[in-house]
Amino acid sequence: MWLSLAFLSAALLGFYDVFKKRSLRDNAVVPVLFVNTLLCSLIFLPLIVGSAAGWISPDATVYIPTGDWAAHRLILVKSLLVLSSWLLGYVGMKHLPLTLVGPINATRPVMTLVGAMLVYGERLNAWQWAGVGLAVVSFLLLSRSGRKEGIHFAHNRWIYCIVGAAVLGAASGLYDKFLMAPVATGGAGLDKMAVQGWYNVYQCAMMAAMTGLLWWPARRRTTPFRWDAAIPLISIFLTAADLAYFYALSQPGAMISVVSMVRRGSVVVSFLVAALVFREKNLRSKAVDLALVLLGMVCLWIGTEA
Repeated sequence: MWLSLAFLSAALLGFYDVFKKRSLRDNAVVPVLFVNTLLCSLIFLPLIVGSAAGWISPDATVYIPTGDWAAHRLILVKSLLVLSSWLLGYVGMKHLPLTLVGPINATRPVMTLVGAMLVYGERLNAWQWAGVGLAVVSFLLLSRSGRKEGIHFAHNRWIYCIVGAAVLGAASGLYDKFLMAPVATGGAGLDKMAVQGWYNVYQCAMMAAMTGLLWWPARRRTTPFRWDAAIPLISIFLTAADLAYFYALSQPGAMISVVSMVRRGSVVVSFLVAALVFREKNLRSKAVDLALVLLGMVCLWIGTEA
């Protein structure tokens, strides 16, 4: 069950990346991200209020516990990790081809794997290691594809942004496992809906402060903000993808290293749309890199079912 939810999350994330890329075209990053966090928080705010007021039963799937300060402190850390990753990812995606960003993000689980082994003691079988190895090879080949477009991985600050976003995203994934693992096994034992609902609200507050204090005073000297119909779709598809992701992690036997790797399958959707709609370049060499990522997904599937 948890693996099926991971694949559903991957498909939704693919469309999330597509709408994000479209929204960032010739647009200011900070207000786009603020609107995104605002819409996400508005999805959960009625559930938070309804749960606190007693209008939503504690037995309901959408019930969001109020929680104590200890729980909210942990969720605030989650908000900081995710928001930092998003800021770097949005900036990098604005300046790089989606057919390059997607496969780079697909290698993120390699970082998660190292962390899962060190922190949680998770172990992979031979098939799953093969999937990880293919992801590493695909990253090396991506640097070759990038050079054809004048993008040198070692000297490009936008590549650094994407890699930084990937590192923080991997740390967030490991932290999710801790937040929702039972107290008896060393976790925080937080409710998955509480984590998702409250961290979106906290992110919105942080981005509101950043927009008001940093972007608004300098808005006339930077890229202007323009509304795009794709902006609300970012929030809708991200929220749905996160719901599937959190439910996957809450299932018995779920492995964060595998869930994170499968979610990178979102690159399939984003790659196809970038090729067909955005008309990006050097698709043949990038398709080879993508094929390696997909083969890695297959190896992980076989290893998980074995």
